[in-house]
Amino acid sequence: MARVSDAERAFRWAFEDRRTGRIVIGQSPNAALLAFAGAMGAELVLRPVGPAKAALRLAQVASLTVWAAEEVARGGNPWRRLLGAAALAAVPVVALR
Repeated sequence: MARVSDAERAFRWAFEDRRTGRIVIGQSPNAALLAFAGAMGAELVLRPVGPAKAALRLAQVASLTVWAAEEVARGGNPWRRLLGAAALAAVPVVALR
């Protein structure tokens, strides 16, 4: 039987999905993340002002918050939970820029 190295054990701990046992580093975006990307892209392309800009910023903050909170609460592995926590920490930056 081959011995598992500490590095491999740490890698599996961080990236192994606890439900499936598969290694998950990235995955297809869900609806909240797609909404964030769409609102961000629309702001960059359209360069709105006034209420339209405020609406896009609100959509960005709300969708990023939802996505990040879901990852923190239900992420399949520690990597995804950490990613969600980092995104939650970035929400004020998105909101105040």
